[in-house]
Amino acid sequence: MVLASLNVVAQGITPKYSNEFMNIGVGARGLGMGGAQVAAVKDVTAAYWNPAALLAIEHKYEFSMMHAEYFAGIAKYDYAGFSTNIEEDNQVAVSLIRFGVDDIPDTRFLYDANGALNYDNIQFFNAADYALLLSYARDFSDVFKAGINTKIIHRNVGKFAKAWGFGFDVGGMFLMDSWQIGVMLRDITTTFNAWSHNAEMVREIYAQTDNELPQNSIELTLPQAILSLAKTVSLQEHFTVQAVVDLNMTFDGQRNTLISTSAVSVDPRVGLEVGYKQVAYLRGGVSNFQYIKAFDGSESLSVKPSFGLGIFLNEKAYVDYALTDIGAVSETPYSHVFSLKVSLEPLTEGFRLHKGWGEN
Repeated sequence: MVLASLNVVAQGITPKYSNEFMNIGVGARGLGMGGAQVAAVKDVTAAYWNPAALLAIEHKYEFSMMHAEYFAGIAKYDYAGFSTNIEEDNQVAVSLIRFGVDDIPDTRFLYDANGALNYDNIQFFNAADYALLLSYARDFSDVFKAGINTKIIHRNVGKFAKAWGFGFDVGGMFLMDSWQIGVMLRDITTTFNAWSHNAEMVREIYAQTDNELPQNSIELTLPQAILSLAKTVSLQEHFTVQAVVDLNMTFDGQRNTLISTSAVSVDPRVGLEVGYKQVAYLRGGVSNFQYIKAFDGSESLSVKPSFGLGIFLNEKAYVDYALTDIGAVSETPYSHVFSLKVSLEPLTEGFRLHKGWGEN
């Protein structure tokens, strides 16, 4: 287990799939809609999806918490966020994300000096990834809102290795009647992780297995862009429907996505939410479109479906649920995701300097 964990992080500069835990998403609403949120989000979780949308929050204080477990409970994924306004045209937020595998056995000393098997010598360590997001949003006009994230990344594999990283995201929202257009530029300046390894702890094992000792290194996360379009309509008197499409574009070479070229790969996400009296919500989404090649050479298109529910408990609390997984792999069990949102002190009508969602 030690070798497997260290091999993951002992690479040099690896642009693809770096900091992948930051691409999972936060909030059961967003995960239940297939991760299509950049133009649709309008609560504290916007700090992750699109910080510009923090200006849609209608309360002075808003909190959110989420917990999920993946790979049959082996990996645990947690999120907590808080947002408040600074005057009428500014909003700030702080978010914390953790993805970790706990209690990994360290079997380096399983055999004692006499060669006898001694299970009491087994120790345990954690491999965890952390992200702290500091977000700021500014209300520029009735039509345009903008936001920025400062990201601090910390990753560790017990006492064997750790990394610190730093990066920025920039987001924008364009509001036009019942349409919302969102733009999110992630890792816009390239996010880096500086890895340091305690090679002495594994020197003997690596020598026995003919592996090279891990070296201190820099791991890069290249920029990506997301273009999103959302449309909200009312059906009869009590029902609302929101449809969302996100186009996630990466520029680090060809990936196994629906649209794949040497210059850009495009991974679409589609989400749908049906609301009843703004009290109950039914959600669904599809994402992670991939072509799977069979042994006979034929290809088939695979997608990851997701589903969700939302319940308005009272004027202060919402509970959301999502059924999803971490990838479109049939062997990966689906996970139950729960999140709670608490909103305090509603803003007075006309508090914002500019019009907002549904007011244009």
